[in-house]
Amino acid sequence: MESANLTRFAWLSIGAAILTIALKTTAYWLTGSVGLLSDALESLVNLVAAIMALAMLTVAARPADEIHAFGYSKAEYFSSGVEGALILLAAAGIAWTAIPRLLVPQPLEQIGIGLAVSVLASAINFGVARVLLNAGKAYRSITLEADAHHLMADVWTSAGVMLGVGAVELTGWLRLDPLIALIVAANIVRTGWQLLGRSIRGLLDAVLPAAEQNVINEVLKRYESRGIQCHALRTRQAGTRAFISLHVLVPGDWTVQRGHDLLEQLERDLRAAVPGAQLFTHLEPKEDPTAWEDITLDRKDSTAGSESK
Repeated sequence: MESANLTRFAWLSIGAAILTIALKTTAYWLTGSVGLLSDALESLVNLVAAIMALAMLTVAARPADEIHAFGYSKAEYFSSGVEGALILLAAAGIAWTAIPRLLVPQPLEQIGIGLAVSVLASAINFGVARVLLNAGKAYRSITLEADAHHLMADVWTSAGVMLGVGAVELTGWLRLDPLIALIVAANIVRTGWQLLGRSIRGLLDAVLPAAEQNVINEVLKRYESRGIQCHALRTRQAGTRAFISLHVLVPGDWTVQRGHDLLEQLERDLRAAVPGAQLFTHLEPKEDPTAWEDITLDRKDSTAGSESK
């Protein structure tokens, strides 16, 4: 799937956010529950996050150009970073509204109808979150994964809030409503922090996940068993794109055509192992000592000193 087509999932998230805002606001209006109010506020954050996701997916879908030769796929990390920050903001908003009610409890009204409306809103969020999570994993989109986790955090928030409201109805202890809202706020902080961490690692060119690195190494081992050596393997994830670079060492008496054919086959095998990966391979004669001087990122050229004398 092209990145441009992923925007339809962002539109789905926007539609779900608008609908759940209306439902949760109605639930708060019916009951007066600060927990349900905090739940409605988090849905407002969901809407802002979904709009941000739409914008960044649109940017990420742009083709490479002279200024951005590797494309715009890293734009997705801005969206997931904002998403993580908004989740933390939502947690702070929940705490802000719950603490005063914890200090000065107030009775709730029409709890049954309010809970029914909130359950419907949560069911919508859960369904959309599952769709986004599956799409995010299938198409390697951290934006969709972030949006899915945000909606799932909203589902857990709603579950906690509804538990608190129901407990108030059963026990008559009014402080349960804001108390459970605070517990839920603390729980979703973890999700927001994890998303921020993933976004930062992506912007800093973190390597591919361990599972994909293991698959790459398995492919290379098959070639090493044939006497082909590889080094300077580097990988990085940039949104939906994966980049792999490595040096391939072959006997120096090979023809250019034979070396080229080997690289073509190796690249096909690696693309099959990591679908959609962008490959950069460099062919070197393994008998030449200089072929072993460029293993590190910053090559140390042994001839530079002698040439300068």
